Amino acid sequence: PSIPRHTNRLINEKSPYLLQHAHNPVDWYPWGQEAFDKAKKENKLIFLSVGYSTCHWCHVMEEESFKNKEIGEIMNKNFVCIKVDREERPDVDKVYMTFVQATSGGGGWPMSVWLTPDLKPFAGGTYFPPEDGVHRVGFRTVLLRIAEQWKENKDALLENSQKILEALLHMSEIHTRGQESPPPSKEVMATCFQQLSNSYDEDYGGFSESPKFPTPVNLNFLFTYWALHRTTPEGARALQMALHTLKMMAHGGIHDHIGQGFHRYSTDQHWHVPHFEKMLYDQGQLAAAYIRAFQISGDEFFAGVAQDILLYVSRDLSDQAGGFYSAEDADSYPTTASGEKREGAFCVWAAEEIRALLPDPVEGATEGTTLGDIFMHHYGVKETGNVNPMKDPHQELKGKNVLIVRCSPELTAARFGLELGQLSALLQEGRRRLSAARAQRPRPHLDTKMLAAWNGLMISGFAQAGAALGEQEYVSRAAQAAAFLRRHLFDPTSGRLLRSCYRGKDNTVEQSAVPIQGFLEDYVFVIQALFDLYEASLEQGWLEWALQLQHMQDKLFWDPKGFAYFSSEAGDPSLLLRLKDDQDGAEPTANSVTVTNLLRAVCYSGRTEWVEKAGQILAAFSERLQKIPIALPEMARATAVFHHTLKQVVICGDPQGEDTKEMLRCVRSVFSPNKVLMLADGDGAGFLYRQLPFLGSLERKDGKATAYLCSNFVCSLPVTSPQELRGMLCP
Repeated sequence: PSIPRHTNRLINEKSPYLLQHAHNPVDWYPWGQEAFDKAKKENKLIFLSVGYSTCHWCHVMEEESFKNKEIGEIMNKNFVCIKVDREERPDVDKVYMTFVQATSGGGGWPMSVWLTPDLKPFAGGTYFPPEDGVHRVGFRTVLLRIAEQWKENKDALLENSQKILEALLHMSEIHTRGQESPPPSKEVMATCFQQLSNSYDEDYGGFSESPKFPTPVNLNFLFTYWALHRTTPEGARALQMALHTLKMMAHGGIHDHIGQGFHRYSTDQHWHVPHFEKMLYDQGQLAAAYIRAFQISGDEFFAGVAQDILLYVSRDLSDQAGGFYSAEDADSYPTTASGEKREGAFCVWAAEEIRALLPDPVEGATEGTTLGDIFMHHYGVKETGNVNPMKDPHQELKGKNVLIVRCSPELTAARFGLELGQLSALLQEGRRRLSAARAQRPRPHLDTKMLAAWNGLMISGFAQAGAALGEQEYVSRAAQAAAFLRRHLFDPTSGRLLRSCYRGKDNTVEQSAVPIQGFLEDYVFVIQALFDLYEASLEQGWLEWALQLQHMQDKLFWDPKGFAYFSSEAGDPSLLLRLKDDQDGAEPTANSVTVTNLLRAVCYSGRTEWVEKAGQILAAFSERLQKIPIALPEMARATAVFHHTLKQVVICGDPQGEDTKEMLRCVRSVFSPNKVLMLADGDGAGFLYRQLPFLGSLERKDGKATAYLCSNFVCSLPVTSPQELRGMLCP
């Protein structure tokens, strides 16, 4: 590669997204004091650009504007330009996204915001084309107009920015009014179910026409709703909605049939043509959702999809030190000789490519049938491509096919006169050959940043799958990642989590010069992961760490005045607002998950003040939970856990004994949203016995492994047979 003409300060950063911009002609600064001081000293406005490395339109705006020398000159002359990776600094992103959404009615990335030298926003938007068009004003024009305004009307602009800030402060407050109690769980659950049911797509599953997102928070809500209403028609519908959605997604093009794992979302109603980036947080949450579907239905199909996701993550998103990478990009070079990247190039197929790879005549099938014929029929491949031109505005997928399961195995087998077993082997061979051919293509960019929060979500996926399937290998992978977090994203002297670390040269793990401290979501998803990992491994060390982190979370983020937790800690003068998120989206919001975390923490520690905190969070979000719980399905789910009280399932037994293992298998095989598992191994000096004195009074009946179902530390009569235990867990 030629020597780059330009190099800016981003060259010293670790984030793959910031490094992608290190050779723009724009004089980019990272978010920090140096940039703020320069803006103040030179009395210049700040242009803030926020994105992430797998964001398609971020790449487009960079190609069109940030690599353009003239536009770069306008930016450098009039502004101090700052680039932020939203995955590293969700706090900065949220503050200015709140502004953009409030003023333009929409939001997204790349986010473009203009700030006064004291960081107050006054103008903003998302993607701007470089030049003026019929319907949109171009980036160059916007830059020049804003620079002009700053020269001519500085005082008005400053005054306006102060008013905007006051309005944002007022708008973004979430707090309880007085000593409110949590909203009634029954009504919240019923309303949330109704709202999901009304937005459900009966034909293809999912909860919107298009685009369609794989919202695990909705599916988890429906599973909990079913568990509490098993015998009612509503309960049956909730389960059907969740299972049908998971089935349609697994058959769709959003699922990578050749390389495993799930793409970000579908652009159409049928889960067919996706945006092709793959995010760690989707894999972690979807693995857990498919495992729950398997626990409830007993259908091996769902277990297979979960295993497929975990195979993808183990192979393609895993660092050798044990952490998980953040994402794989959607865009890549179609061939090694290509000059420009195309979306989906790594994943799509021309019909003739498949014919050439699968030319073999198939024995026993209808005369003249090749492996290619069967494969193309089953996966909806068309000679001219199977992508609707309406879903391909840039014609990047013209003549290409996104594989989607179009027929049941029974139908495909009948069509070609095959046995089911034979068909399954043929399709597997077809996928194997396409996978080998795909391995020759240039791979998409891999974002090797490792984030505590997303690693937490992925550890939960591995731990839950390992427990439910009895697969030790998955539990070990979860433990390896938790040990990685402890080693690289935790500071034992301060007891605090860090947000991110990076894959450096020679595959070592690196930290930035000034490490980014963990945010609320890092604590919450890691604590959840450690509870899941304890239930899968019964290693008490993970519990002990989880409870330490919970105390630290309380100290750093709790709002004693308005209740609930702030997303970021106090004391950062460059953050204009301390916000509380109020939307369960692609990831659940931290306050939603923390309600269940706190209730689990009580079960393992006996500290009842955490029950009170959980109730105060629900009270703080009470109005939203009663009006539009569909915006907070994970928190709506948590109202039920709060209301029904978690049941402690205590198994007294020798961890190595077969009878103990059988009882544990029984507990782990059932889906029960309000159970917490613990093993009383008789070691009175161990962590759990020290936390929970009542365990000392529980004993093994007739020397056999014995289960107790306890609520608020009061226990049922002992049972020694897995059948009886199952009956108690699934009333």
